[in-house]
Amino acid sequence: MTRFLILLALVAIACHSKKQETPTSDSFLKAQALGTLSEKLHEASGLVESIQQPNNFWMLNDSGNPAEVFLVDRKAQTKLVCKLKGIANRDFESIAIGCGKDSTKTYIYAGDIGDNNAQYEVKLVYVFEEPTDLSSAEVTITNFDTLQIVLPDGKRDSEAMMTDPITNDLYLFSKREDSIRLYRVKYPFAKGKITAEKLATLNFHNIVAADMSVDGKEVLIKNYEAIYYWKNENGEPLEKLLQQKPNVLPYDPERQGESIAWARDGSGYYTVSEKVDGQLGKLLFYQRK
Repeated sequence: MTRFLILLALVAIACHSKKQETPTSDSFLKAQALGTLSEKLHEASGLVESIQQPNNFWMLNDSGNPAEVFLVDRKAQTKLVCKLKGIANRDFESIAIGCGKDSTKTYIYAGDIGDNNAQYEVKLVYVFEEPTDLSSAEVTITNFDTLQIVLPDGKRDSEAMMTDPITNDLYLFSKREDSIRLYRVKYPFAKGKITAEKLATLNFHNIVAADMSVDGKEVLIKNYEAIYYWKNENGEPLEKLLQQKPNVLPYDPERQGESIAWARDGSGYYTVSEKVDGQLGKLLFYQRK
């Protein structure tokens, strides 16, 4: 019995071990820890830099937490909590920023797109105007649109979502397949249920975060072990770009790192992790050389 239990323990360790990939690009420095998140963000699973509040970041917690979006500064201190009225956090996993129904304003996209058991027909993305008033610590969001997104090839889990700042299209990545799927929801967004367009099958697994640079020319995606980078020199469609061999960028291993964001000024990229074994996540910055 003892030998059996030892064997089970070894199998569990092997299943959860994560092989770190070696960086293939030296264009970015190693991680710099900027600050530690508060207990309010103990399950941080989404990160994007604010447009209206430069050097601040929008974040959210994943399933089992209130439907809230947090504005956090560069020292990881919470500046504002946005409570989405009448919404349950089924499985918030990603956050993005971009245009909405008014192309002159900026909007937050809170992605309730997780689905560990592949049971939900519709993925929900809540879109609301980016707050600019920081005079109070909390604000209730009552005016928002809900994108109801259906994947064309069936129910599946996803954690990564990003907007294209040039076209304003919304992209989603599936997570659990040996080769994940890339989907697009074209802007302007239709009302009611929207069937996403499947663009490609990609040779990646467990993709948990993605972001595109402000000029639309640089793309990051990450899993738990590595950050992958492409530069779109020739204006290729995203689905073709991501089928090319990426560079692997520096990544300080995080126990549960499910977030990545470009600095809007192009100076580098950020990651953050959930709380693990009592240790709160840190906001990490990787500066471009």
